[in-house]
Amino acid sequence: MRFFSDNAAPVCPQVIEAISSANVLDTAYDGDEWSQSLDARFSEIFETRVHALWVPTGTAANALALAALCPPYGGVICHRDAHIQNDECGAPEFYTHGAKMMLVDGPQAKLTPDAIAALLGTIRDDVHQVQPHAISITNATEYGCVYTPDEVEAIGMLARKHELRLHMDGARFANAVAHLGCAPSELTWRAGVDMLSFGFVKNGGMSAEALICFGSDLATATLYRRKRAGLLLSKGRYLAAQLHAMLEDDLWIANGAAANAAAQVIAQAAGDRLVYPVEANEIFIRLSKEEAEQLRKLGFDFYDWGEGEARLVTSWNHGEADVRPLADAIAALP
Repeated sequence: MRFFSDNAAPVCPQVIEAISSANVLDTAYDGDEWSQSLDARFSEIFETRVHALWVPTGTAANALALAALCPPYGGVICHRDAHIQNDECGAPEFYTHGAKMMLVDGPQAKLTPDAIAALLGTIRDDVHQVQPHAISITNATEYGCVYTPDEVEAIGMLARKHELRLHMDGARFANAVAHLGCAPSELTWRAGVDMLSFGFVKNGGMSAEALICFGSDLATATLYRRKRAGLLLSKGRYLAAQLHAMLEDDLWIANGAAANAAAQVIAQAAGDRLVYPVEANEIFIRLSKEEAEQLRKLGFDFYDWGEGEARLVTSWNHGEADVRPLADAIAALP
């Protein structure tokens, strides 16, 4: 009955079991066997050598990534509705020591090469203006829409042309991969992504996210930044164990697919109430204040989203039986 956030979903049993299995004496910080094997495990997933760091939150992953990609005097191009702009309490600016978020509009909270190029065309190459150093995109986006590999590659090509680095906020990366059915590599380094914030907490994890560096130069600096920020947990094996559990047998993809399928049940019932295409596990629908109150009286919990809209979020543990009552209630609205 609660559809306000996948952050509130239960933790996968496999993750709980992995934490319990890691509850033994081992080396502290990131010297344990679980942490030390993350690079190899994620390298298999991405079909190239990567460096993987555990961090406790998505905000930490995003902020550490941008600190590695952008100097204090530089700028990060992102969508006006990006999470790094609106929902992280200035953490990117704090971790980068002052880098500016350079905002661009676009449908479905997506950036396009044309929109980015238009912004770049307004910036003089002199010390009186902030110079962009990085681009950050979110997949799936803040409105539940998914960048295809071709869309990411087009932005990646523009980034390389202008000597910019590319970051992907993948808080719902599992949902994007499950929706597209593509290889993780196609959405990331093959398309020009330099760093990925790989989300697990929204997808059934408990307290661990992964920061993936597609380049050793980025990883080395980020190791020190993680420590300096107070994010190098002394018992990091418990975070690393969670990540291993989610990767085992592609659990992360299965969970993303389950959440997506549940969202489709609601989307089909919502019909022309939909504000955006439903491609991941977020559904934005048009609801009057009275209609929203009617649904809440039936016991459903969700976010109001601006005037006359609501956001519904499904989770990895939702099956059709869990979402059918909400779908039927929406369909029954006059």
